[in-house]
Amino acid sequence: MPDFYSRTGKMALGSRLRRLSDRITDEAAAIYQLYGNDFQPRWFPVFYVLSEQDGRTITEIASEIGHSHVSVSQIVKDLARNGYLEERAVSGDRRKNHVFLSELGRATAVRLQEQFRDVNDALEAAMAETSYNLWGAIAEWEHLLERKPLLRRVQELKKARESAEVQVVDYQPEYAAAFRALNEEWISKYFRMEAADYAALDHPDEKILQPGGHIFVALYGGEAVGVCALLKHTDGTWELAKMAVSPKAQGKNIGWLLGRRVIEKARELGATALFLESNTMLKPAVNLYYKLGFRKITGRPSPYERSNIQMELEL
Repeated sequence: MPDFYSRTGKMALGSRLRRLSDRITDEAAAIYQLYGNDFQPRWFPVFYVLSEQDGRTITEIASEIGHSHVSVSQIVKDLARNGYLEERAVSGDRRKNHVFLSELGRATAVRLQEQFRDVNDALEAAMAETSYNLWGAIAEWEHLLERKPLLRRVQELKKARESAEVQVVDYQPEYAAAFRALNEEWISKYFRMEAADYAALDHPDEKILQPGGHIFVALYGGEAVGVCALLKHTDGTWELAKMAVSPKAQGKNIGWLLGRRVIEKARELGATALFLESNTMLKPAVNLYYKLGFRKITGRPSPYERSNIQMELEL
């Protein structure tokens, strides 16, 4: 094994598997030549399923072997060009061509049987020399990745690592510009700034903090990338409002962290419920609120034209 794989470890799993696959494919090509068969290894899955059941469509073959329709279509063309297959419509289903082994294909299928037996026996003997069942391991990994793809596993770990690096701090005057800019950015992208927005964003001390509310700021790498406010209304109700996360910092769980901090603070202050307003076109935001425990309500008057959904969390 090259030292490269010792240095990279599992990071190069795909490259190492590809190297092994390329080696086996090259040896398979040599084995076909050994038995006098002018045949390419990549044709095998398509050819084999047709030798089991002739007259299948390309879609059926692709589903059977787990290849894309485009890949199977190209292999069928190559096999037909070399005289192993032929395509034709069948009675009762003339909208699709079905694929059949030609006379040469059927003769080749018979001739390949001896080669298949020898190859199978050679592989069984090779596996008997190993400490691990490669065939079983491949099946296990296929099931593992089908249940949760590697990409999603890495995304989850990346999100968890970056979330751990986010700090949620109390508002300070130095964050006033970020509080306004982050909110104005998303509001202007989807809607328009309204009077209630200008009042809260231009005068956070007067409109949010002095009446007993709080503002929290999410810092990532020392930069303010998310904000959220806890508003106390004159009727004694509490509102989660003005949540905004910078597009460049999305995917780091910042909305969840801010939402949880606001909920914790509301509980500390003795609130029995927390409400919010949003718009259903903001699907990621609404889904976040549901995950935080909020449920849809109706009936509250709203100062915002854009609001078409109200939600509440009982504390």
